[in-house]
Amino acid sequence: MAKKAVLVINCGSSSLKFSLIKPNSGELLVSGIAERLLSADAFIKINFQGDKHIHPLTAPHNHQSALEFLVKFLYDNALVAELGAVGHRVVHGGEEYSQPTLIDNQVKATISRLAKLAPLHNPVNLIGVEAAEHAFKDLPQVAVFDTAFHQTMPSKAFITGLPYKLYEQQGIRSYGFHGTSHYFVSKQAAKLLKKPYSESSFICAHLGNGCSIAAINNGKSVDTSMGLTPLSGVIMGTRCGDIDPGIILHLIEQLNYSPAQVSTMLNKESGLLGISELSNDCRTIEDAILNDENLRANLTMDIFCYRIAKSIASFMASLSHFDGLIFTGGIGENSDLVRTRVVNSLKLLNIELDPQKNITTRFGKSGLISTATSQNCFVIQTNEELVIAEQTAELIGREQ
Repeated sequence: MAKKAVLVINCGSSSLKFSLIKPNSGELLVSGIAERLLSADAFIKINFQGDKHIHPLTAPHNHQSALEFLVKFLYDNALVAELGAVGHRVVHGGEEYSQPTLIDNQVKATISRLAKLAPLHNPVNLIGVEAAEHAFKDLPQVAVFDTAFHQTMPSKAFITGLPYKLYEQQGIRSYGFHGTSHYFVSKQAAKLLKKPYSESSFICAHLGNGCSIAAINNGKSVDTSMGLTPLSGVIMGTRCGDIDPGIILHLIEQLNYSPAQVSTMLNKESGLLGISELSNDCRTIEDAILNDENLRANLTMDIFCYRIAKSIASFMASLSHFDGLIFTGGIGENSDLVRTRVVNSLKLLNIELDPQKNITTRFGKSGLISTATSQNCFVIQTNEELVIAEQTAELIGREQ
C-alpha cells in the first residue's frame, strides 16, 4: 500500500466526486465529478494530465453508471494498477466511529441505522460504498466520518438542554461536521507557526454553502457549531442555522405548516437565499452589493458575517490559549469581503487584517493575512480528499 494510490469518493444525492491520490506524496492523478445523476442529463467530468474530459452517462444514469465509466477510464489509461484502496467520505458516524474504519457488512448496517441522524447524507454515502464495492471487488473500502474529529468534545459541549434520557436512549446530542476539513486546516496552521499540533489552539471557520465553526484546543476539537444535524449553527447558503425552536412550533401550530414543509424551509429555503431572496451563492450577493448597491443583499451579508463573528467569539471560552483564527471553505478561502466584515466584529480579540494580504490570499493561496501586531489570522485551502487518502492508507497499512 505504501506506493499505491487511494480512490476517494464523496457521494451526494445526485453527484459523485472522486479523486485518485497518492497519499505519500499528495500527487493528484485524477479528479472529477459526476453530476445530474438519476436524470437523462447525467454526465461525468474527469480532470487528467491537465485536460478535462466530459462525457454523458448511459442509462440507468446512476452512481453505479458513473463508477463504471470511471473504472473504464482508469483501465484505458493504465491507472488501475495504481489503486490500493477506496476511501469514502461518510457524513455521520454517531458515537460509534471516532476513527477511519474498514467497511464490512456490520459497518454498512451501522451507517444505514445512523441515517435517521443524517437522512440527506448517509443513505447516498452508502450508495457510493456499494457501487464502489461492485466496481472494485478486490479492494479494501474505508469509511472516513465527518463527525469523527469532533468525538473529542467534552460532554459539557455536546449534551443538549433536552431531557438526558433522549441522549441515553436515542443518541440526541451535538456531533458536529466538517471534521476532516477542520482537522486538515488546523494542522496546516500549526505547521505555519512551527508549533507541535498537540500544543496548538485555533478557531476555525469553514465557510461554504454549509458553514461551521470549530474550537480546536491543543489539537483536539472541543466544540463546534453544528449539532445533531448540519442544520444548526451559523447561517448558511440555504440553511437557517440556530433559531428559536419556538418558531418551529409556531409555524406548525399557528400557521399550519406541515413538518415536511418546515423541514424544506429550514434546510433549502432559508439562510443567504431566504434572507436575500436573491441567491444562496455568496458571489451573487457580493456582486449585488458592489454593483447594484442592493440593500437587502447588504443586510444579508451583515447578518451572515455577524453571526459568524458571534460564534467565533463565543468559542474563545473553549480554549486554553489562542494561536489564531482560520478561514477555509469556498467562501472562507475566496471572499475577502466576508473575512473583512467578520474580523471587523472581532476587534476585542485583537485581530486586524492586512488589507493587501486579505485581497491577494484567494483562489488556492494560503497564508497569514493579519498584520504584524495582530493575533494570527490565516486563510488555508482545505483538502479533505488528501486527509481521506492519507487516513485510508494509514489504516490499510496497519491492517496488512
